[in-house]
Amino acid sequence: MNETICAISTAPGIGGIAVIRVSGPEAFTICDRLFHAKQAGKTLATQKAYTLLYGTILDKGEAVDDVMAAVFRSPHSFTGEDTVEISCHGSTYIQQQILQLLIRQGCRLAQPGEFTQRAFMNGKMDLSQAEAVADLIASTSAGQHRLAMNQMRGGFSHELKALREKLLHITSLMELELDFADHEELEFADRQELKDIAAQIERAMSRLAHSFKAGNAIKNGIPVAIIGETNAGKSTLLNLLLNEDKAIVSDIHGTTRDVIEDTVNIQGITFRFIDTAGIRETHDTIEAMGIERSFQAIERADIVLWVIDQTEAGKQIATLSDKVIPLCEGKALILIFNKSDLNPTPTSLGVTGFPEGTRTISLSAKLKTGTDQLQSLLMEAAHLPALSSNDIIVTNVRHYEALTRALEAIRRVQEGLSISLSGDFISQDLRECIFHLSDIVGEVTTDEVLGNIFSHFCIGK
Repeated sequence: MNETICAISTAPGIGGIAVIRVSGPEAFTICDRLFHAKQAGKTLATQKAYTLLYGTILDKGEAVDDVMAAVFRSPHSFTGEDTVEISCHGSTYIQQQILQLLIRQGCRLAQPGEFTQRAFMNGKMDLSQAEAVADLIASTSAGQHRLAMNQMRGGFSHELKALREKLLHITSLMELELDFADHEELEFADRQELKDIAAQIERAMSRLAHSFKAGNAIKNGIPVAIIGETNAGKSTLLNLLLNEDKAIVSDIHGTTRDVIEDTVNIQGITFRFIDTAGIRETHDTIEAMGIERSFQAIERADIVLWVIDQTEAGKQIATLSDKVIPLCEGKALILIFNKSDLNPTPTSLGVTGFPEGTRTISLSAKLKTGTDQLQSLLMEAAHLPALSSNDIIVTNVRHYEALTRALEAIRRVQEGLSISLSGDFISQDLRECIFHLSDIVGEVTTDEVLGNIFSHFCIGK
C-alpha cells in the first residue's frame, strides 16, 4: 500500500483518447517530473482537487504527447489515495511510452483489480461493493447494469448492516445473561422478543437467498435450449432470433452436429440461446455425440424451445415426447410449431400430455414471422421480477453461499429458542450467523479470498 502504482485504464488498442491512472503516496511527485503545464508555475502537487491541467509529457526534454491531467486528493478519490489520471491520445505507442516513463520514475505496474482493492482496503467501499464494480464493467444489459449499480451504491450492504445490528442486539443480551450465569433468576433477554427478532432476520435472509436464482439469471443470462428433430428449423430460428446467419442452414438432415451458443438482449434481459443437433436415430458417431450434447443442453437450460415441423407435428411429438418431456421437469417449455407458411392451419396446437404451463406458438422462421410473440413468451417463461433501482437481489455465488450458511445458523437459533436451549449454544450460532454476513462485506475475509476476487478484475480498475 506504500507503493505508487500505475496502469492504462482504458481498453487495449487504438482509440481517440486513453487514460493512464496513477495512485499512491508519490503520485503527484512522480507525475510532476514528467508533466509540464502549459501555464507557467502550475504543478499537479499544488493543484486543487477535482481539477484538470493541460500540459505536455516530456522525456529528456522531448515531447511525448500533449495531455490533460486530472487531480484527485486523498482521501476523496476512488482509491482513497492521491491519484492522477492522465488523458493522452489513444496511440498504443504513446500509452506505452508514458507508462514506461512512470515506471522509470518509481511507479509499479498495477495488478488486476489493484485500484479497487486499495479502495476496499482504505474503507472507500466494502467487499460486496467492490465486487459490484467488476459486475458493472461486465454488464451488457439494462438488468445487469441496474443490479450492479444498486449493489455498488451500497443497497445490499445497507440491508446486511441492518441484519447484523439486529443479530448483535440478540447476541449482546444473550451474552449478558452468560456473564451473570451464577444468578439464575436474572434474564436480560425476553425469549419471545428474541424469537420475534430471529424470525424477522430469518425472513429477510431467506428472501435474499431466494432472490439469487433471478439475480444469477439476470447477471449470467437465461440459458435457453433449442431442440427438436432434424430439419425442423432450429438453426433458422436461431438465426432469426440473433438477426444474423450464425448457424448453417440446409435441407440436409443432421447439418448441425454440435452445440452453437449466442446471446440476445430482450427487453433488457440477456438470453443465452443454445442451438443443438437434431434428435433422431443415427449410426453416425459424430452426429450421435452431438445428439447426446443436445440432451445435456436441455438439462442445463431454464427454458426449452421445442421446435416442431408443423407439417408433421403429430409424428414428431409422438417420437420425441418420451425423451424430451422427462428432461423438462421444473423448466419452462415452449412448443414452437414452425413452417406455418407450409401449413397455416395446424391441428396440433391443442397438445396434451405436456407439463402444466407449457406455452405454444405457430410461426415461420423462414419468413421471419412471429418473432415479437416469441419474445413475449420468452419473457413470460423467464418469470423475472420487475426491477427498480431499489431492488436488493443477490447475483454473486459467494454472497449466496454465505447467506445460505447464515440462514442455517439463524434457523438453529430459532430451534434453540423454541426448546429453551442453553444460552451459550444459542450465542455460538448467533456468532456464526454474524460471521457469515460479515464475510460478504469483507470484514473477516482472508487475503487468499481477496486475491481470488480481485485477480478477475481487469488491469487499470
